[in-house]
Amino acid sequence: MRELLTRMHEWMSRYMKSFYSDDAQVQQGILIKEKHTGYVTANCVELAKFLKLSTHDTELAEIIGLFHDVGRFRQYSIYKTFNDADSEDHADLALKVIDELEFFKELSASDYDLVKFAIQNHNKKTIAPTEDARKLLFAKLIRDADKLDIYRVLEPFLAQENVDKMPQFIKSKGNLVAEISPDFVENFVTGEQADYTKIRTNGDRKIVRLMWIYDVNFSWTMKKIVERGYIEKIVSNLPQDERVAEGVRRLRLHVEEKLSE
Repeated sequence: MRELLTRMHEWMSRYMKSFYSDDAQVQQGILIKEKHTGYVTANCVELAKFLKLSTHDTELAEIIGLFHDVGRFRQYSIYKTFNDADSEDHADLALKVIDELEFFKELSASDYDLVKFAIQNHNKKTIAPTEDARKLLFAKLIRDADKLDIYRVLEPFLAQENVDKMPQFIKSKGNLVAEISPDFVENFVTGEQADYTKIRTNGDRKIVRLMWIYDVNFSWTMKKIVERGYIEKIVSNLPQDERVAEGVRRLRLHVEEKLSE
């Protein structure tokens, strides 16, 4: 499979570069996603090795990381946004691109199905029900690898004074005020995933990012998130509020439990 992976990497590199543009904003968006693709692919391989997966399965994880956001490039070329709500679900777009690529037919039918399942579910609120333990494992793996790098991408824009500097194409809808909507505060306190489509403020965005912590599947990922200070950086940029503080306490207990696994 290594030779196939080499061809896949070469194709993906050419594909991403084919979207380069003289428009500075478009180019910035493409470069962000190109770099993200590289980091997530590396995260997938490192996590697979931590989980002691076979060489074959580690290479499948690499394929999933490499192609998980391939739909983003077509999405931006058509809609000029990375906001799924304003365009198409980028994971579903990824499957359309993958189905057009002949070299994916060199995978076994079960591996091809597994790769598509993991990519289709990498960005959903929850993973689609399945009795297939391997599919579930790889879906969890890409979700962790992806989140870990999204924290890196968004980190520079945590402070309120830096929100205006956030590129328009990676913003979700919502006013730029720091306050948190009451329903998002309640989600945070109870540990329930918030509805992304209801984001109204920059404070809501921060709560959503913290709530991702409850969807981290492996202690390896949690350790990386903690070591890089992503949680505390978000918490330090939240408004002072007792209910918010209650949510933070609950979150920290969850983190400690995950790290102990």
